Amino acid sequence: MAIPLLCLLFITFASLIFVAKKIKRSKWNLPPSPPQFPIIGNLHQVGELPHRSLQRLAERTGHVMLVHFGFVPVTVISSKEAAEEVLRTHDLDCCSRPNLVGTRLLSRDYKDIGFTPYGEEWKERRKFAVRELFCLKKVQSFRHIREEECNFLVKELSKSAVDQSPVDLSKTLFWLTASILFRVALGQNFRESTFIDKDKIEELVFEAETALASFTCSDFFPVAGLGWLVDWLSGQHKRLNDVFFKLDALFQHVIDDHLSPRRSRDHEDIIDSMLNVIHKQGKNDSLKLTVDHIKGFLANIFLAGIDTGAITMIWAMTELARNPKLMKKVQGEIRDCLGNNKERITEEDVEKVPYLKMVVKETFRLHPAAPLILPRHTMAHIKVQGYDIPPKRRILVNVSAIGRNPKHWTNPEEFNPERFIDSPVDYRGQHYELLPFGSGRRICPGMPMGVATVELGLLNLLYFFDWRVPDGMTHKDIDTQEAGTLTIVKKVPLKLVPVRV
Repeated sequence: MAIPLLCLLFITFASLIFVAKKIKRSKWNLPPSPPQFPIIGNLHQVGELPHRSLQRLAERTGHVMLVHFGFVPVTVISSKEAAEEVLRTHDLDCCSRPNLVGTRLLSRDYKDIGFTPYGEEWKERRKFAVRELFCLKKVQSFRHIREEECNFLVKELSKSAVDQSPVDLSKTLFWLTASILFRVALGQNFRESTFIDKDKIEELVFEAETALASFTCSDFFPVAGLGWLVDWLSGQHKRLNDVFFKLDALFQHVIDDHLSPRRSRDHEDIIDSMLNVIHKQGKNDSLKLTVDHIKGFLANIFLAGIDTGAITMIWAMTELARNPKLMKKVQGEIRDCLGNNKERITEEDVEKVPYLKMVVKETFRLHPAAPLILPRHTMAHIKVQGYDIPPKRRILVNVSAIGRNPKHWTNPEEFNPERFIDSPVDYRGQHYELLPFGSGRRICPGMPMGVATVELGLLNLLYFFDWRVPDGMTHKDIDTQEAGTLTIVKKVPLKLVPVRV
């Protein structure tokens, strides 16, 4: 009897707040909204693929659109022009992050970079991370790791080429990016580590992203703790805490290994740098770090760095495999430029194959790994395309919808790398029709490292091997169904047969 009564009180209280917000609305010229239900707002219209649902709503409602997720108003941006206003014109006023249950937990109460609200502490941490891991000089210093791991990948694929057995490229490319990132950032050899299980790492990434993206009542119904009660009853709190403890155990293993006097290393990684700061920091230092900060940084690297590069390579190979003529054209350019007898690819070779770079750009456009970049939170009143966005309002930029907007792209659903011939449009945050890494102060700091991995990985796959579909299939049987939450993967794993050239 107590639970139904509690639900009745919750609905009554929620209804009063909903009506009050409706009355308050009139003082602003707010963006248009799709029809909504009381209490839940537009939550019922967000399906398994939110970026697709929001794109369809925006096509009917407007490219600056106000939706309500429970009691939380969210402004959704789906055009180049609106994105430029948010990410450049008003960047400083809306570059903070909302306070969410999952992000607070996994970031150790906002001791990371990705989820932390804007402020002086965040700026110091980001500068440190860029200097120690993500700047161009550091990225170039890790080229030997990327080249070694790609060379190992070629050797493994060559074994499958001998007996013409299909390769699960979805899994293979995840392991490639994980191997590179674990060596570069965590100082761990993915293949030789005694406490890292490749399959469990892939599972943990999926669990963490699913838990973060799952419906958390506390975030959408922050009413007198009742949202928390629903989360507890539904098991969402347990799922988040389970992921937290699994990540914590992994990160603690990595930190303990760095503290061991017997540890061997081929370079100083970001954990070494952070431990040095902790040991030497004084009271007046602007950068304050603890072990929780290390774990917060590692959570960002783990969640944002491992699968995004793999996802991009998988989608690129999917589109090329679906279009054999395009595949041959890319491979022809690569082999003409590099010759036919190279034993090993280096990163210098990447600069010689401009068509491959266009393939990567087109993949970023059509299949951004994170189609909804992390939500922003306004710190002041701003206007976007003439509409008011009040302070403390969440903003979602749908980069997938922008990348498929027919106003900006000819035949936007077609995979056509040649659209970038003689085009100045790039993905580094200055062209707002192509935003796979975001833009402004919150642009992804790992962009240079991610792009370097994707380009080198694809170059190895396309230079050393021809690719065919498994027996009993044709290229027309390869589907492009999507799945995922924070990141969007190919729903059916991509399996192709490598043929050594």
